[in-house]
Amino acid sequence: MRNLEKYKGVIPAFYACYDEQGNISSQRVRALTRYFVDKGVKGVYVNGSSGECIYQSVEDRRKVLESVMEEAGGRLTVIAHVACNNTADSRELAAHAESLGVDAIASIPPIYFHLPEYAIAEYWNDISAAAPHTDFIIYNIPQLAGVALTRNLFQEMMKNPKVIGVKNSSMPVQDIQIFKQMAGEDYIIFNGPDEQFISGRIIGAEGGIGGTYGAMPELFLELDRLVNEGRMTEACSLQHTVNAIIYKLCSARANMYAMIKEVLRINEGVDIGGVRKPLTGLAQEDLPVAAEAAEMIRAALAARNA
Repeated sequence: MRNLEKYKGVIPAFYACYDEQGNISSQRVRALTRYFVDKGVKGVYVNGSSGECIYQSVEDRRKVLESVMEEAGGRLTVIAHVACNNTADSRELAAHAESLGVDAIASIPPIYFHLPEYAIAEYWNDISAAAPHTDFIIYNIPQLAGVALTRNLFQEMMKNPKVIGVKNSSMPVQDIQIFKQMAGEDYIIFNGPDEQFISGRIIGAEGGIGGTYGAMPELFLELDRLVNEGRMTEACSLQHTVNAIIYKLCSARANMYAMIKEVLRINEGVDIGGVRKPLTGLAQEDLPVAAEAAEMIRAALAARNA
């Protein structure tokens, strides 16, 4: 049996951190890393969707991961998403991540061209081979990648001894149950959709990786605790509160990550810049919506602490 304890719990997806010119800011990456350490989360998922990886260069992503690893200093489980839309760049990032000592690497399938499953498996195995001493996590997000992790593809990938599980961001919570039933206790399944955190946990996920965790880590840590303690009525009520906040974050003109970064500025004094085009940045009319979302988080925290 593998020791998977370091992956079990709340793992926020790390946000892209830019300076005023829109370049990667190592200083702000470090500040966000310290924020997560101070909040007591299990780890961070670096250079994934929330990290705007699709709009960043290989050098950008190397710089981000280096700063996270230096600042974390072993205090966080670090999972590095290394997928690019070609194998060579993905392998470069995988080897770089292993050289820094990350706990695991992860990868979506290649996007745009709809490749056959044997080609996707070869892509993932080629990436894994570039980091032969590092755990590998499959990232299943079919609504964005355009291809889903099937039972057959997962069965094929389980032949690779470095594959330890799946970050499942497909919307059917049943997928988590299917993958967990296939894999058993020697693999870990992460819940992806934040709106169904407790549903995913109940049906088989041992942890969660999510893009809104960073805006309200205390609430997701509380959700995780309530599930672990079997206090499901309270967990359901808090999930509804969290979902209302998520819906508010998604209700503005701006991209959700631009909204989250504004909420972090308001509630935590953490400034990590804006978002990279073509993602939509904050407009003047978005500011009241962000302020309302920030207030909703503060109110939820106050209610839990009352």
